[in-house]
Amino acid sequence: MRRRGTAVGAALVLSGAGALLGLAATPAQAATVAYATHCVPPAGISPVDGTTKVEITAPATAKVGDTVDIGWKFVQAASKNPDIIDLPANSVQPSGVLKAAGAQSADIAMQGPRQNPAIPKGAQMVLSDMKGSVKLTAPGEVTLTPDAYTVNAMSTDTKCTPKEAVQQSATIKVTAAGGTSTPTPTPTPTPTHSATPTPTPSTSGGTGQTDFTGKEVQIPYACKTPIGDKNATSPVQIDARKNGGDYALTVRFKKSVMDSPADIPAGSVKPSMAVVVGGADKGTVQVAGPANAAPIKSGDPIAIPDLTGTYKPGATGSSTLSPGVLTVNALGTTTTCTPTRTQVSLTLDTTGQAGGTSGGTSGGTATSGGSTGGTSASTSGGLADTGASDHGTLKALGLVAGTAILLGGAVFTFMPRSRRR
Repeated sequence: MRRRGTAVGAALVLSGAGALLGLAATPAQAATVAYATHCVPPAGISPVDGTTKVEITAPATAKVGDTVDIGWKFVQAASKNPDIIDLPANSVQPSGVLKAAGAQSADIAMQGPRQNPAIPKGAQMVLSDMKGSVKLTAPGEVTLTPDAYTVNAMSTDTKCTPKEAVQQSATIKVTAAGGTSTPTPTPTPTPTHSATPTPTPSTSGGTGQTDFTGKEVQIPYACKTPIGDKNATSPVQIDARKNGGDYALTVRFKKSVMDSPADIPAGSVKPSMAVVVGGADKGTVQVAGPANAAPIKSGDPIAIPDLTGTYKPGATGSSTLSPGVLTVNALGTTTTCTPTRTQVSLTLDTTGQAGGTSGGTSGGTATSGGSTGGTSASTSGGLADTGASDHGTLKALGLVAGTAILLGGAVFTFMPRSRRR
């Protein structure tokens, strides 16, 4: 009994100390609200209905003209991590909107850092605290109510919206400050898309020329990743160097640097492409790049290396080279992107060689250092079967999902959903 009484006394002392600390803090208020929420994950994963619990922190009083800081703490997120992949530490970032109403109306943008513990498959999502600010423009009471929010995990978005009217969670009493302020609305940025010019393919020069520079072409890809399908566009250039009757090809991805969404071990990502041969010649040429030599930390830049291979012409005449199916091998898994349409980057005046590409049939398979027959990727009929839709395979991915997303993040700028085919 004595020990129990001591424990109870200690708890009361700690409770009292906490109350005293609260009284001594900067005047503020914190209120928790719960609301039914509908969350839509990336394509291929079923929507989720759950309950969001949010604590909003804001000053109790302020004056017109003040810019006040507001906090949004997730007591509980509405969704769990799907039973597909483990999310590594510091791979999840929340953002959302807080509604201001009453004396002043505004949508307050809130965002948290990409900071989280590792989240296993099926575990509750752990989201960082979000922060935002608003300039007060009118005297009276300004109420704050949480609204929709987005969870960005490994370069994919899950969008969560309230299914019911949400109760206000905090109120700021705003007093006049000797004058009035005119609210300055913050414009909502809208994505812009630069027009893509149609380049004129480069062609080989006169007799004796050995180096040929291709044109940069914009290639739209339909990509299949472990956590959903993506549409993306990448600028690609194909160059060639003549060596006897053969050509050494180099495929370059332009503007392919990004910040890595997660820690990536060395030697885990290796890209390759089947360059499409057309015109007088027919077939594909396999080009490949080296695996990443060093580990890449989350937030550090990453780039796709040049892809190289050898083209042995199978026909005499004007032959074209176009970007084709792009593949990324990562820790034993394969992610494939197929062009929805392709463009010629380089045209060469070729002389047919024994064992060259000409005369191939649909379905030919490219091999390293050479080429075999096959049709253009733009008419191949769809994505290669990578097994990415098999959940048994996905369960073994772990960090591989993160490296596979590099296919979309490191190389491409994703197009908006409205432009997907």
